[in-house]
Amino acid sequence: MEIRAVDTTLQTWSGDGLVLGMFSGELSQQLQDLDRERLGGTLQELIAEQKFKGEVNTAVAGRVGGNSAIKKVMLLGLGDPAKTNTDTWRKAAAQAVKWGNQSKCKSLAFSLPAFNEDGEITAQILTEGILLASHQDKRFKSKPKEGENNNEPTLEGIELLESSAQAAIDRARIICDGVILARELVSAPANVVTPQKLAETAQGIAQTYPDRFRLEILEREQCQALGMGAFLGVSQASDLPPKFIHLTYSQGENPTKIAIVGKGLTFDSGGLNLKTGGSGIEMMKIDMAGAAATLGCAHTIGALAPQNIEVHFIIAACENMISGKAIHPGDILTASNGKTIEVNNTDAEGRLTLADALVFADRLEPKAIVDLATLTGACIVALGEGIGGLWSTEDELAQKLEQSAKAAGEKFWRMPLEESYFEGMKSPIADYKNAGGRYGGAITAALFLKQFVEKTTAWAHLDVAGPVWTEKDAGYNNAGGTGYPVRTLVNWVLSMAQ
Repeated sequence: MEIRAVDTTLQTWSGDGLVLGMFSGELSQQLQDLDRERLGGTLQELIAEQKFKGEVNTAVAGRVGGNSAIKKVMLLGLGDPAKTNTDTWRKAAAQAVKWGNQSKCKSLAFSLPAFNEDGEITAQILTEGILLASHQDKRFKSKPKEGENNNEPTLEGIELLESSAQAAIDRARIICDGVILARELVSAPANVVTPQKLAETAQGIAQTYPDRFRLEILEREQCQALGMGAFLGVSQASDLPPKFIHLTYSQGENPTKIAIVGKGLTFDSGGLNLKTGGSGIEMMKIDMAGAAATLGCAHTIGALAPQNIEVHFIIAACENMISGKAIHPGDILTASNGKTIEVNNTDAEGRLTLADALVFADRLEPKAIVDLATLTGACIVALGEGIGGLWSTEDELAQKLEQSAKAAGEKFWRMPLEESYFEGMKSPIADYKNAGGRYGGAITAALFLKQFVEKTTAWAHLDVAGPVWTEKDAGYNNAGGTGYPVRTLVNWVLSMAQ
């Protein structure tokens, strides 16, 4: 679908559907004039009939009567201008796109008030909402029979009545490409997205931008040579070989070095602590959502090509399966920094793979490391399905991530690194256990990971277990993988490049 900026005005545009924005209260003078001069009073009629007040996440729509060159109009509620944020515009755009398709429109035009009086930001966030709401993942559905109603979208083109915004539209498309890459990796089943597939995806990114990336894929033997006993312990029961992915983006002289580490469990059976009925085992294809977001971010950063930044994208990819080779509860593994781990729960496997990945990242001595993982159900209990947890050893890094997330419309909440809680993770026969007690599980998981970052003072852990998947369409996230938090990561990388 084509999205473009045009210098056409509200007084001259013509087409199938016109989308307008209204804050709480009354129509702006501009919209009152438009309604009187071109829409035959349609807006005022809709407002009166449906008692529309312009509250956020509300809308009214109808057909324009007479011989108007505009066939249909939609009025989106933006709420109190003092309380709105970028996501208000994204969700409004998504609502409009869905209306446009349901109304069988081929063309739409958007004219919404500029967010914070910034036309370029407005164009970018509207485009993000449009593209993400329009994405439909039908890869695994059979093709409809000829003549069968398959509810295919009708929209062919969208115009933003903001003539200077094309660069922002193009930027948004690049960002959404990374989000959609992550969505489709998460939504695909485990027999499609394997450790090898994640490695091939990284290879595809490197080949697309050969002057910006270099790629290293460590096989099992190379990981053994580096002493990655925690990662290899998790992977040893699977028939599929593990892949340790190290994709490096670098541009500019004396670039700032940072690292992003994504959990890459392409399927998690729980191991010998097997996930049973009601545990959600059928959804454990999403346990590589951290890796998916890492690759989605890499894809976007490669296309945007920021200068003076070096980003190490690191993924320890494997399956956690059961077989005669599986690690046992009670086994002791040795990570690549020499620390020993008593495995008291084989279903707390993600932190084991991340342990060796974090040691690898730490030895690169970056300025900051951010890891992200679908790590604990405890984080979902604490924060629900729409908010990710954030832990950090440095306030400045936490603040940058929070600012990046706010601009992206992706929610995080900073959680405590309560050191006293780690007492329950100490083992009488090894350095650590890999799982603590019943309470504070998301915090003890973060504290476990912290033990494997020794050189880098600025480290953050993102537990994204809740927001990476949705069962139903919501705003610009359609059912399936959401691509969270690709946009936060992209914003953070760009902030570190400045």
